[in-house]
Amino acid sequence: MKQNIIETIIGFVVLIIALLFLIFAYKTGSSIASSKGYQVTANFQSAEGIAVGSDVMISGIKIGSVKKITLDPNSFYASVYLNINDDVKIPKDSKAQVVTSGLLGGKYISIVPGNDDENLAANEEIRYTQSAINIESLINKIVSSFGSK
Repeated sequence: MKQNIIETIIGFVVLIIALLFLIFAYKTGSSIASSKGYQVTANFQSAEGIAVGSDVMISGIKIGSVKKITLDPNSFYASVYLNINDDVKIPKDSKAQVVTSGLLGGKYISIVPGNDDENLAANEEIRYTQSAINIESLINKIVSSFGSK
């Protein structure tokens, strides 16, 4: 009889902990989904390695995330829509670049702030962009330059 009571109490505690975990996950997820901010766009020749949810950083500090990626049918550039925190103002002459985190790490968008007195407003475009450097093509160029001599 005592064994059944102990098992019932342990089962009840496990259910309470699971319920608390689900409540925490729901509240955390809903606060992330409803995060405030404004959207800006950057067009890259290649957005390889960037995905929805990738970080947007200035000086190594996260200031937003990638909201959407589409292909511009006219230029065939990748249009990357960035959601930027409201408290961060980006000068109009800033540069957006795709950067790799470490040698084998994931990629993110790095914003290099410009010096313009005017800041980007919602739905404006970051005009200066740079795609990630493709290590494979760089190695191929080096190897082919040695092979041709």
